[in-house]
Amino acid sequence: MADRETRPTTVWSRPERGARGPAPERSRAQITAAALALADAEGLAAVSMRALAQRLGTGPASLYRYVGSRDELLDLMADAVAGELDLSGPTGGDWLDDLVGLALQSRDAHVRHPWLADLNDRRGEVLGPHAIDYLDHALGILVPAPGTAGQKLEAIGLLGGLAVLFARREPAATTAGDPSTATTSAGDPAARAAHLAAVAAEGRHPHLLAALTAAGAPPPADRDALFVRLLRRLLPAMLGQGEP
Repeated sequence: MADRETRPTTVWSRPERGARGPAPERSRAQITAAALALADAEGLAAVSMRALAQRLGTGPASLYRYVGSRDELLDLMADAVAGELDLSGPTGGDWLDDLVGLALQSRDAHVRHPWLADLNDRRGEVLGPHAIDYLDHALGILVPAPGTAGQKLEAIGLLGGLAVLFARREPAATTAGDPSTATTSAGDPAARAAHLAAVAAEGRHPHLLAALTAAGAPPPADRDALFVRLLRRLLPAMLGQGEP
């Protein structure tokens, strides 16, 4: 009994609607979809029970019959995005290829929903059913990979962190390519590289100058290639080396 009383509860740990009261007019999935659309259009701060009720053409009190709080609504939103990832591919092939493909999906989901990273920072580790499916699928991909269970969990965490990092920089890269929105050279990779080279050439940063000289001219910006290259370097190192 004590275990049951102290077990953490989530929005998924109870029925979608109570047995009493009028017949449900909508579902949690419909409410969550409307909240996602609101966040995508206006940002996470715009998502409130009142604003969502207005979007759905109902009163805020009616939403509490389905969702107990805004925090629960945010949990549902995060898990709904996790549900956008395609986990239907078989596991047991080339684990690195499969894991990189999963990382690209995760990054793209964060690009589609730029508010998601901030949401996850605020809500902590609340795993819904889709997020648990994702974690289990990633672990299934890693079955043939070297490393301990702990290293594999850390590798999946690194994958998610890099996906968020690259997704957060994606809007800036997109804006930089639009002449109508570019007001300075700060978003231009070529301009940044030229500025860095000029600073290094002043002679006050010898290590930077040596590194830039050895590296030569940077290749054309390709964020997908850089993302994949980093994953292919870091993931095997995490799983094949280091302390358990």
